[in-house]
Amino acid sequence: MKRADSGSGPGGGATTAGLARAKKAARPARTAAAGDGRARKPKATAPAPGTKKAQAPGRDGSPWEIDQIDPRDFRDRLMAWYRTQARDLPWRDSNDPYRIWVSEIMLQQTRVAAVIEHYNEFLRRFPTLLALSLAAEADVLAAWSGLGYYRRARMLHKAAQFIVLEREGRLPASSVELRTLPGIGEYTAAAIASIAFGEAVAVVDGNVERVILRLTGQPNEATAAARAFVRGQAQALMPKALAPASIAEAEFVRDQRPKPRGAGGWDAAERIALAATADPTAPAGGEAARPHVVDNTAGEHNQAMMELGATVCLPRAPLCLRCPVHALCRTRGEHATPPRAPQRSLPVACLLELRKRGTATEVLLEHRAAKAAVMPAMFELPPLPLEAVEGREPVLRVRHAITNTNYYVQVYAARRNEPQGPGGDTQPGGQSLRRAIAKGDRDLHWVPVTRLAGIPITGLTRKILQRLHVMENPRISLLER
Repeated sequence: MKRADSGSGPGGGATTAGLARAKKAARPARTAAAGDGRARKPKATAPAPGTKKAQAPGRDGSPWEIDQIDPRDFRDRLMAWYRTQARDLPWRDSNDPYRIWVSEIMLQQTRVAAVIEHYNEFLRRFPTLLALSLAAEADVLAAWSGLGYYRRARMLHKAAQFIVLEREGRLPASSVELRTLPGIGEYTAAAIASIAFGEAVAVVDGNVERVILRLTGQPNEATAAARAFVRGQAQALMPKALAPASIAEAEFVRDQRPKPRGAGGWDAAERIALAATADPTAPAGGEAARPHVVDNTAGEHNQAMMELGATVCLPRAPLCLRCPVHALCRTRGEHATPPRAPQRSLPVACLLELRKRGTATEVLLEHRAAKAAVMPAMFELPPLPLEAVEGREPVLRVRHAITNTNYYVQVYAARRNEPQGPGGDTQPGGQSLRRAIAKGDRDLHWVPVTRLAGIPITGLTRKILQRLHVMENPRISLLER
């Protein structure tokens, strides 16, 4: 998965079954380059300052020329800019591998601004790897609510449990080993290994890919050869790691001798007790500071590359005059890219029903099945068929965008705007709309509004309840009779 820092990303999960419909992907085609409305190939130019001409095999097997950038000159320019212009982000202040891991999972296909809102609160609830591993999945999902892509939270939770039970509470330090954990792919493994442990492995997310393509003057092509080309170029710009190769992994457990071979493996209780003595920031092999924490050139370089793509080398209208490596770039502007899939529009409706139980206010929520393909086991406002709300006036209209679909959501309050009967009397509040809900009552739950922050609700449901002040204030006189 790739970061969605400067591109589009979800603000949270969806609320209706209609949001799980399959979307047809548009066939990729090359679009126009910036400025002239036509796709154009990069011009062959003389090497820019700090570069030299080199031959490299083309993607079709034929030779072609590229400007091979002097890696040292490139890094000097990049790091001088990064150390003065980088954004102040909370996860950049920590050397704790657990915190770096959490931040990288959150940043997968999610905007940085959205992650900042959740990162500190998530770590307040689960300050250590052990705390996360011992938490209930519902609590983890509740803390994740609003970030979307809830499978990431489930995989993070499963990986924490695996590390505690199978690795004595130690997070692998190499990108190869990290990829064996649930929810960690090539990009995330490289990010954690370099930023937390100093491994000299290039991170290639959407921002870095864009920087590399523009530096080398290449169009964006969705092929395996193109992806390999970008990875190779990114790795060629990487500095060598300063950390000793002997530092293989971060020690989360100190003053504990390994169990002798032949004595049997650790059982679950022993592993949890062992991990309870964990110190996530303890250096490997003693109290001396780790060189790759003190001077982590590999991790800083990867963060600088991602920062450059996120804040300067933007997908549209890049800020070339502010770019520290502008003189080394062959494109200097937008590059040819496939067209983005056209935005779809989809209307959906949902029910908001509130009731009083003594002094408490409760809201009716539907619990998605644990085996649901999208957002399993999450709570949401019950979806309504569109034909059931014809002629009714919603209490709220809200747009919710997920990838290439705009969902135009209409919220109907069960105790307002009910059609009148023949005698002019209002029908019993909510009964007609309740009957329109497709699911059986076994999937519906009355939840106290004071507990909403502690259960896993979809991002759209959270957005609606906050817009209507249901989550902040239990006295909802506007929506109750």
